[in-house]
Amino acid sequence: MSVLTRNEAQTRAQLLDVHRYTIELDLTTGDETFDSRTVIAFTARTDADTFVEVKPAELRSVTLDGRPLDPETLDGNRLPLKGLAAGDHELRIDAAMRYSRTGEGMHRFTDPTDGETYVYTQLFMEDVQRVFAAFDQPDLKAVFELSVTAPEGWSVLANGRTEHTGDGRWQATPTPLISTYLVAVAAGPWHSVRTEHRDLPFGLHCRRSLAPYLDTDADELFQVTRQCFDRFHEKFDEPYPFDSYDQAFVPEFNAGAMENPGLVTFRDEFVYRSAVTDTERQTRAMVIAHEMAHMWFGDLVTLRWWDDIWLNESFAEYMGYQTLAEATRFTDTWVDFGVARKAWGYEADQRPSTHPVAPENVHDTASAMLNFDGISYAKGASALRQLVAWLGEKDFLAGINTHFERHKFANATLADFIDSLASATDRDVHAWADSWLRTTGVDTLTPQIAPGDNGTYSLTVDHAGSRPHRVAVGLYDQDLGDDEGRHLTLRRRLEIDVPQSTPLPIGKRPALLVLNDGDLTYAKVRFDAESFTTLRERLSGLPDPLTRAVVWNALRDAVRDGELAATAYLEAARAHLPRETDLAVVQGVLAFAVGQVTDRYLPAEERPAALATLSALCRDLIRRTEDGDNPGLRLIAVRHFISVAAHPDTIAAWLADGTVPGGPELDPELRWRVMGRLAVLGAVDEAAIAAELERDQSASGQEGAARCRAALPDEEAKARAWEALFTTDESSDLSNYLFTATAMGFWQPEQADLVSPYVARFYKDSVALAARRGPAIAEAAGRYAFPVHAVDAEALRLGEECLRDGDPIPALRRRLADQLDDLARALRVREGRTH
Repeated sequence: MSVLTRNEAQTRAQLLDVHRYTIELDLTTGDETFDSRTVIAFTARTDADTFVEVKPAELRSVTLDGRPLDPETLDGNRLPLKGLAAGDHELRIDAAMRYSRTGEGMHRFTDPTDGETYVYTQLFMEDVQRVFAAFDQPDLKAVFELSVTAPEGWSVLANGRTEHTGDGRWQATPTPLISTYLVAVAAGPWHSVRTEHRDLPFGLHCRRSLAPYLDTDADELFQVTRQCFDRFHEKFDEPYPFDSYDQAFVPEFNAGAMENPGLVTFRDEFVYRSAVTDTERQTRAMVIAHEMAHMWFGDLVTLRWWDDIWLNESFAEYMGYQTLAEATRFTDTWVDFGVARKAWGYEADQRPSTHPVAPENVHDTASAMLNFDGISYAKGASALRQLVAWLGEKDFLAGINTHFERHKFANATLADFIDSLASATDRDVHAWADSWLRTTGVDTLTPQIAPGDNGTYSLTVDHAGSRPHRVAVGLYDQDLGDDEGRHLTLRRRLEIDVPQSTPLPIGKRPALLVLNDGDLTYAKVRFDAESFTTLRERLSGLPDPLTRAVVWNALRDAVRDGELAATAYLEAARAHLPRETDLAVVQGVLAFAVGQVTDRYLPAEERPAALATLSALCRDLIRRTEDGDNPGLRLIAVRHFISVAAHPDTIAAWLADGTVPGGPELDPELRWRVMGRLAVLGAVDEAAIAAELERDQSASGQEGAARCRAALPDEEAKARAWEALFTTDESSDLSNYLFTATAMGFWQPEQADLVSPYVARFYKDSVALAARRGPAIAEAAGRYAFPVHAVDAEALRLGEECLRDGDPIPALRRRLADQLDDLARALRVREGRTH
């Protein structure tokens, strides 16, 4: 399939005005394909040749202004329109289109719980052509009028309000001007909960088998939706620009959510059927806020080309977290951003694949797809948070509202946005943008504390990097009234600009000095020797969870850079997590301790001791929560205790009893988690997995069983799993979710010798698979099927050889490059070498 280049898009945008799409979809034609009929009304400004995109199973007919065109001229996904005369035109295309099992285009899913079928669209970037013919680029906005014929008993959701007109036909209200990739349809026997707010219909939708769980959380979901909706209307002068607001939780969704105007689609794991922590509820609420922000940032005003994807994602990320903290009960959401989301950005920005937040040259759509990463989301949001700290929120919002007014229902560029901001302030926003948005890498800030007169001290900050920073400096003293000597008190928090012009007087020597206290900038921070000694003893005594998040991130960075021993990180976790109160901090520290430190950074011979340390830590947390006053913390501890169990006895007893002593009871998620660890340890067999699947026949159960079967320490089990992942038989191709589940079970540190023959096979097989099945499966293969636990020079050599000679498609190439950089880093950490 040909990808669209920037030059081609610019040429076509200069040629065409696209006015209206009239689309008819028929979803009653069978399990493999659906019918798609499209009428496009457009104007050509001059005589020229151009093309329209469509990727059909069968192209039945094409007419231009009533004149038939030859369907055989379709070249890949491009249908040429030769000799197009200046003036108005009508293009009609009739095609059969394939349903997807990879989450691209029109995805079709049959629920194993009840046999009901659901379909939904994910048209991002260039997948609209899998559903209907289109001039598929973001700056050719048009009105979309959609009708859908669906099976009896189904309901149909779309960007606008839908009406059932009889005989299975549903009509959606025409949209305002939107981009092709934002068109959305979701059809099936949905369970729906509806309300109204500000005279607009609001809806929540999920598959029927999840109905009880959606009903349980509907009040919370609607409350968060209303609170964010109202807060955005306080911030933005432009009102919500669409006629309804539906949120559909759909199966086997590749992303967290998608900002289709009027019909946001979410992965239906957000409909919780098992116990979750309050931090996980906060994450769901943040995604709701993020996608709602897109109604303005992305849908009302849309990027002109994909180099400005940050104008969508960075803003939605920043606004999502900030609005959630301002308008809902989740007031500490920036802690979770600092621990989890920001670490994603730091890691992405230190790989060879790093790119500016706003890259200057994104050549084509394949290249653009690679930029949906921690830089466009987390780093971009961090840059905006720093911008607000520097500019002031009043001027920031004034600039944003100017931007909306100038470009609503149209497209805009980085230059347009900076001009809008500049109109609201005397500060040099253009210079700020050059420093923050056009550069790559992470700056590092290191304090230097020097003695002065009369027992006072001053601070200078060594600045490795090029960006200006406005940061807070926290000065902490030991709490003299603390008998245990663990607590620290904030003496003072100072603001400082980096680079500094003069040293900053700080008075007496603090026990601990924290740069970037409050986490307002994007930079790695280090500690002076005395502060680091204080942290080893009193980290958990810091009063603010956001400060503790900054410290834990700094320790994480030091481990990754080879400046702090991986075992020292585990010792800090063992010492301080038992007293930690913030769930996001506990979850983030344990996730790094298990997934990176224990599984990758420590050599195999040190892993058992690390597992023992983490098991003891989790036992402490479980004992601490025996009185039931912190079920979220207890759940986190139980989950990680299962993950690090080196022996099956305790968790097998939990499974047999159906509960952890003192709670929680083992719900489906915990049961499959235990089963997965028992499978790794060889303590269950195929019969036990089948029995558990009989108990839980849901889609999640199917995924749990696939993960467990792939994790069995048995040659035949591994061979079956590999065949399922990399088979060339299209009739047995796994869906995107079953592929991911199988891949996640396959590689286990405990089974290094058993799976070692597959390390070399991975590269050849993944390249062939990606070429055959496309970017979504390529991404899943590179992320989940990669042999992450093979940390040795030979594995690195094989990967580098594949990048050099294997010719992987762009999605796989980018993922492999990132994985190999992480592998090289893990090798350096093991060998004690610095970055």
